[in-house]
Amino acid sequence: MKILNQCFALLALAVGLASVALAQSEINVSPKTVNVYGQGSTSYLLTFGNLGPYRPAESTWCGELIPALPDIGLKCSPATTWGQLPARYNQSRLSGVNAFTDIVSVSPSIARRAYQAAAAGQESIFYYVKRFINTAGGPDQYVWVGCRMTGGGASVPFSLTDVRLSFGAQRAEMGNDDAPLVLFIEPGQKLPVVKAEITYTGTGRLRGRWEIVQPGDQLPDERDLLPEGALPIEERGKQRRYQQLGRFNVFLPPAGQFTLTGPDPARLPHNVAGQYLILLRIEATDDREADSDLASVGAGAGVVSGGAVAGFALPALRYAVGGGENAQTVGPTQRFAQLLPRDGVTVAAKLPMDFVWETMAQAVFYRLELEDATGKLLLAATLRAGVTSYRAPSWLKERTGSGSLRWRVVALDKTGKVIAETAHRNLRLI
Repeated sequence: MKILNQCFALLALAVGLASVALAQSEINVSPKTVNVYGQGSTSYLLTFGNLGPYRPAESTWCGELIPALPDIGLKCSPATTWGQLPARYNQSRLSGVNAFTDIVSVSPSIARRAYQAAAAGQESIFYYVKRFINTAGGPDQYVWVGCRMTGGGASVPFSLTDVRLSFGAQRAEMGNDDAPLVLFIEPGQKLPVVKAEITYTGTGRLRGRWEIVQPGDQLPDERDLLPEGALPIEERGKQRRYQQLGRFNVFLPPAGQFTLTGPDPARLPHNVAGQYLILLRIEATDDREADSDLASVGAGAGVVSGGAVAGFALPALRYAVGGGENAQTVGPTQRFAQLLPRDGVTVAAKLPMDFVWETMAQAVFYRLELEDATGKLLLAATLRAGVTSYRAPSWLKERTGSGSLRWRVVALDKTGKVIAETAHRNLRLI
């Protein structure tokens, strides 16, 4: 009997130690449940803590959970799996103290599936499940977040689901290849008022600033254009900054649509020739529906504000001072031609120079060709259809010798066949 009691004691100790080890390696998430808009998109910020040897893998939406054995946690039931987070919306980053910041963008298609399931009598909650791979060779771990469907009102996280910038009728919309990209003005000409059409969920304060990228400034990258709420806490305040044109701080009621007026047009540079980018910078604000408590998940101290989050980089509005026809009138059915630089101009080689051309509706690729004065090909760059500009390399002046060159753009279909080409334009580098 004494030996049997000792065996039971050892077994209990082993179970206890295993439970402690499991608790020590359990990945936590904040918030654990969120409200989402049942008729459209919603974005929110998650913080996963206590990662240990685990590294993030794929994310899945589903209607039901099942045990993940032999792995740890609950995973999506194959019978109710609705899809995964698209790579283009993946703004996640390892961050903080052994933590991971995830920006979740619930697409309208996922919300529709969840609504249909609820209408068929299932629960009005669905799940976002993140798999974490054990790099030490142990079992993987699945961590779920509950998504409760509601209306798009005050109980839903304050998130931006669409942002469009415009000069009156012109629109710079991410992913819209038919939108004109450049507004041309002559030196000294006043620009029209800038507007931002914002679609959002929830309610909260929209706070931020307008900035201008001037000729010679280093261009922003995609992470520079993300709203601050989509960044882990250690990246906030470190995005590239430019000259500030103005600030805004407005309260958005749970209406879902808002038009933000841009900076005073008189503050927009319009005397020096070149290309300019107007940037909308959105700062993070408090949002009790989606703020992440770092201490609760073992990822540090304090709360990470998740208000005004978005799963995409904000669009930039471009204009050019000096020459050319106004790009507002350029459409995909018109003549395929270059926009910048103008024909016959002289450009300082030490300054950044972009080659810019019109959108060609049928194009799948563009090929930019640069030749010297003798017709020798100096550069041929192939770009996907969504790209209609190319920054000249720093060595271009050295390769031209005299500094004279000419350039054109060729539009190609998916087989590489030429479907349109521009005329040659001449320029001189000094």
